[in-house]
Amino acid sequence: MLTIKEIGVSLDWTEILGFASGALCVWLVARQHIANWPVGLANNVFFIVLFLQAGLYADAGLQVVFIALAGYGWWTWAHGGGPGSGPLAVGRTTRAEWLSLLAAGAVGTVALTFLLGAATDSTVPFWDALTTALSLAATYGQCKKLVESWWLWIAADVVYIPLYAYKELYLTSLLYAGFLALCLFGLRGWRRELGARPARAVEVAA
Repeated sequence: MLTIKEIGVSLDWTEILGFASGALCVWLVARQHIANWPVGLANNVFFIVLFLQAGLYADAGLQVVFIALAGYGWWTWAHGGGPGSGPLAVGRTTRAEWLSLLAAGAVGTVALTFLLGAATDSTVPFWDALTTALSLAATYGQCKKLVESWWLWIAADVVYIPLYAYKELYLTSLLYAGFLALCLFGLRGWRRELGARPARAVEVAA
């Protein structure tokens, strides 16, 4: 255990490694760099250990789902969603996708809240369930390079920051404050690319 006496906070190396790999991963996503996926996989492993220790069981389980989704996202970013396709371009979430995400998120939050309350010693079942649902929806959007995925990450981070502070994961809470800033940076960059695409098409046509 690494103790920072000056601020009275105890940190272990799992949290420190989760902090470093998580920050790098989000920065790479904002830059649309495909290396975000392998870095994210390492981050998931660190957070599985950390969240199990903290009693955040839904968040620990979420990391396992992230590992599975990372393989899909990595392939999609590289191949554009189909064999022989180029790199995936930034797009928008369709109305049907929004409705599906909303329905799945609501059902998932309710189901996980009851499961965590009944089957674990979680002290924050609703908030753990809500952040899990938001993160899964955001990860789906990230895999598809949908610009609105950043809004879902922002919503999740706004809840995560006080949640992790409450669980005395202060470095992780700080990390998610950094994630929030990086999400705003990523949202701005992806929206800029999306808005510039028609202009490029006109230039090519001319």
